[in-house]
Amino acid sequence: QVQLVESGGGLVQAGGSLRLSCVASGRTFNIDVMRWYRQAPGKQRELVASISSSGSTNYADSVKGRFTISRDNAKSTSYLQMNSLKPEDTAVYLCNADLSYSGGSFRHWGQGTQVTVSS
Repeated sequence: QVQLVESGGGLVQAGGSLRLSCVASGRTFNIDVMRWYRQAPGKQRELVASISSSGSTNYADSVKGRFTISRDNAKSTSYLQMNSLKPEDTAVYLCNADLSYSGGSFRHWGQGTQVTVSS
């Protein structure tokens, strides 16, 4: 029943900005860590950013200073603000979240959204 749905991807020129959103919905749950990954053809899947339930954040070295992860607990949503985009940022971006239920804790994935940065 639980779904993670991303939005906000698209085509942008180098130096531009995009904001990605990931909304968790469905059965009753609590959200622990929320993450954004990306994967480009020929490259290993990369953890871009994460944010804990307390608001602690971590970033990949390649995006530090340019990307910002945040969360809105009331909306069960995480955001990835991407500024100063570069062609090498082109990838499918996937959201991920650790959700807790009465029966345990599980990691869930969204379907992904394409980000393309032109030179």
